[in-house]
Amino acid sequence: MITTELVFVRHGQAQCNADGLVGGPRTCTGLTNLGYAQAEQAARRLATEHLKKPFDVIYTGPRIRLVQTGEIIAQTLQIPVLHDERLDGPVHGDADGQPWDAVKTAADGGPHAHPDRPWANGSDTWNGFLKRASRNLSQLIKENHGKRVVFAAHGETVITAHTLLLGIPIGSPAGFTHNHASITRWQHHRNRLGQTRWMLDRHNDTEHLSLLTPEPTP
Repeated sequence: MITTELVFVRHGQAQCNADGLVGGPRTCTGLTNLGYAQAEQAARRLATEHLKKPFDVIYTGPRIRLVQTGEIIAQTLQIPVLHDERLDGPVHGDADGQPWDAVKTAADGGPHAHPDRPWANGSDTWNGFLKRASRNLSQLIKENHGKRVVFAAHGETVITAHTLLLGIPIGSPAGFTHNHASITRWQHHRNRLGQTRWMLDRHNDTEHLSLLTPEPTP
């Protein structure tokens, strides 16, 4: 029996993604036209199953691209949307709004390359972000036990969910792909003996985006 279900929808393409910029809280300007279309397709995909087994709520982090994605899904499903600071992405410090290529060159790689070292002045470390985000997500999961929950999320939140629920050690070199508006689903199962475990039902599902113009490869 499935007792709790977590569905993570990565936000649609944002303008900062299209421009190759670090999209921190100061400089995120929201979704592109393609990003809106991607979010709408994800919402329609979820609406089909919502008719059979309703979702309870959708959570979104504070950055504009998450809020816009979450509101599209909430309006389509007609469920409450909750804005929660615990779903915010990494702190980028002085890199906020800068070209990712320049930031990675200056830091000798992206956030994952040196996971215990900030990638810019005032930024998180990758491992530090994962620890904080794992604590926050664990709280949200406990608060929503027994519900079907949608998260309009950063790709980093999807990685956090896998790190937390798979028990991956912080600092592991492994990673996960996460396309814009992709769907990732975790289910908490309990069998007839009362034994429980989390199971990954799907990761980076983009079937609903097949009719849209593909994003250019970086």
